[in-house]
Amino acid sequence: MAEETEEKTTPPTSAQLTAARKFVKAHGKPSRAVVENIGRAGARVVMVGADGALGDVVVPAVATGEALVEAVEDLETASWDAETVKATKIGAAHRRKMAGK
Repeated sequence: MAEETEEKTTPPTSAQLTAARKFVKAHGKPSRAVVENIGRAGARVVMVGADGALGDVVVPAVATGEALVEAVEDLETASWDAETVKATKIGAAHRRKMAGK
């Protein structure tokens, strides 16, 4: 019989918590967070501020990302539904950054 292994939750670091809290403070309450699995690298917590700004924090596992969202006041779990997508406002500077310019 195959042995099941549980994913051990690594708690978010103080730096990860600080980054998420600073984002919420700078971009409004409530902010949304989508936790995305990015494979071996772990997970990406994509945050959408009340003002539509985007930010992210990379963590070692999806469970860590979920724990991060739970630990940060005024950061709500979300998915890429129509409401969350409509809330994002990507400006010209961010588009240039994403394009590597």
